[in-house]
Amino acid sequence: MIRFRFALCPLDEVSPWGGDRPTLHWFGLTEGWYWLEAGGRELLRRTRHPGPLPYVDHYLARLWEDVIALTPEVREPVPADLVSFVESRRGQWTRDPFEFEPEDHRTIGGDLDRPDHPAVTAAIWHGERHLDLGYLRNPPRLRFWRTLRDDRDEVTVDWRHEDDGEIGFSAGPAVRLRVPTTAYLDAVHTLDRELMDAMGQRVEELERRGGLPGVDLDPVQLRREHEDRRHWLSRNLERRPTTDWAAVRHGARLLLAPPHP
Repeated sequence: MIRFRFALCPLDEVSPWGGDRPTLHWFGLTEGWYWLEAGGRELLRRTRHPGPLPYVDHYLARLWEDVIALTPEVREPVPADLVSFVESRRGQWTRDPFEFEPEDHRTIGGDLDRPDHPAVTAAIWHGERHLDLGYLRNPPRLRFWRTLRDDRDEVTVDWRHEDDGEIGFSAGPAVRLRVPTTAYLDAVHTLDRELMDAMGQRVEELERRGGLPGVDLDPVQLRREHEDRRHWLSRNLERRPTTDWAAVRHGARLLLAPPHP
């Protein structure tokens, strides 16, 4: 089982943005807490927390945006010969992908630097299965990738984190588990549905109340943005990665190859 869980901050306790002229918008109204349940574990559960809930406290919109943007890449099966590479961590690579220079980059149209060396292509492909949590202090690394083995179609959930004495998580330093791909996709759809429903109720309440006292908030624009965001997941799922498998394989071999004596 896998589920993205969240709790929204009570509406009257949401923190406005700005000082002299406090404002709120759809993104800011998603202030709350979130975590991930997977294989009976709670990922993103803090060991030290000053707030009412022991989970990551941030804007749900950020998690939601990143999860749905990540999903087309997660949904792409990793070929069997690249599983060892996708399972690797950057610290295990024998070369920095950006050490392959100077012929490794070409300028297109005079101003666009395209990272087209196979090592860079492979590193980017590897990173596209990483859920961005870099906005957190001492962030964990949380990655997802799909494999097809015999009759099993699964998504691997890979967690890595080192407690620095201030920021720690109950999941510990390393967790790796597999869930059915259908369960992962269901979790993405459930997160989308539950957040859209919760924010729909929040938008309706603000429309009834005419906004919040002392806060610059446009209920008409809020409704317009909410209706647009309701289609973000379906639009993202229409996207199909265009992976250059030959380049990824070449780059993976370079990054995992033993250094020359």
